[in-house]
Amino acid sequence: MKSKTQSQLPLIDLTDENLKLGSNNWLSTCQVMRSAFEDHGGFMALYDKVDSKTNNSMYSAIQQFFDLSIETKQRKTTEKPIFSYSGQHPQIPLFESLGIWNPLSIDDCQKYTNIMWPQGNDHFCGSVNSYAKELVELDHIVKRMIFDSYGLERKKVETLLESTDYVVRGFKYRTPQVGESNLGVAPHADASFITILNQKVEGLEVKLKNGDWCEVGASPSLFLVMAGDALTVWSNDRIPACAHRVFINSKIERYSTGILSYAGKIMEPQEELVDEDEHPLRYKPFDHYGYLRFFLTEEALKCDSRIKTYCGI
Repeated sequence: MKSKTQSQLPLIDLTDENLKLGSNNWLSTCQVMRSAFEDHGGFMALYDKVDSKTNNSMYSAIQQFFDLSIETKQRKTTEKPIFSYSGQHPQIPLFESLGIWNPLSIDDCQKYTNIMWPQGNDHFCGSVNSYAKELVELDHIVKRMIFDSYGLERKKVETLLESTDYVVRGFKYRTPQVGESNLGVAPHADASFITILNQKVEGLEVKLKNGDWCEVGASPSLFLVMAGDALTVWSNDRIPACAHRVFINSKIERYSTGILSYAGKIMEPQEELVDEDEHPLRYKPFDHYGYLRFFLTEEALKCDSRIKTYCGI
């Protein structure tokens, strides 16, 4: 494994008010984004539409969650696979994560909140819902740019967006104790379609195309946008899932937040991205929730590639 490098992921400015759908600036940015996805599986987005009040409120809310007892955090919140609390793993003892399904719905945010705080917690509920609504706009921009970069009909991306499910995730990494490794999470790629992350404290690293590891900066307006396994299927292997890891390098607890998108309907490689020569069909139709159920099984953990084992041809 290669060491960390000064090489960087492409930084794409998505704050430009002139970045209008279909404009020359939009189309040129689409091509930069496509190259970043195809080369590294992701990029850094400069995006200032998540205001500081919402950002700070979200981090305050997830800290409230992680201060709850283990028994409370482990309460069942959804039938969806791997969307609730995760933590207390001997292999990654510094790591904890919460997942809130369908955060765009204030009713579903309230249901989750009531499970954790039967007495109520309006701050938590409102913070998650507001954060999700602001960050999902970035997700929509990215998806529209991906489709436009390949010259696909815009109605196809709108169909995808209409069937997309979202999960807001919050992450906490405690500081290592004497004798413990500072590895927060080992190298991995996500099972999502796209993952968008923001970190309050540095520690996140991404594997570049050349095998080097790139450190990701921490800023309220800086987001790491990563392809997950589902985008690899959709793109018929043109876009690799982004490998990333976390180290805890500070003396304070590390928090990060983000939103992950999932295909709510059966999906298969985009037909325009399949050809008989360079890009023959590589995947069967893909059930995202079926894949999530497979993802942490004993069989999956032994695979060189979980996604190819699950639905590869």
